[in-house]
Amino acid sequence: MKFAVRFYTKTGNTKRLAVAVAKELGVEALPISEPVNEQVDVLFLGNSYYAFSIDPEVRRFISGLSKDKVGKIVNFGSAALLNSTFKKVKAEADKVGIPMDEKEFHCKGEFKGLHKGRPNEADLKAAAEFARQYK
Repeated sequence: MKFAVRFYTKTGNTKRLAVAVAKELGVEALPISEPVNEQVDVLFLGNSYYAFSIDPEVRRFISGLSKDKVGKIVNFGSAALLNSTFKKVKAEADKVGIPMDEKEFHCKGEFKGLHKGRPNEADLKAAAEFARQYK
């Protein structure tokens, strides 16, 4: 299996999760400004809610993906208030014909004093364990 990890973050929380996932998979966690040029079986895509939706940059990134290069997307992320971005990411992935894995990883993320210290070491360990199941 070949993996890639891309993430979008404004606070650094999702980047921390992406690094934990990538380390487990033996790849580098890269921001979504780095396109997926190589063929991968699984793209782990880290993101979060911003203003009750995924960021427009995440939408643009997904719209630029090729179903010939990406086998499927696995969603992961953190958020202070809202939980999963799965439905929003899936809607964008459907437009380009890339399937989404039904499983995803999500944890609380610190934002403006809420969930202080999250994601914490236990969250990072859980993210790595989540990624391990795909190896």
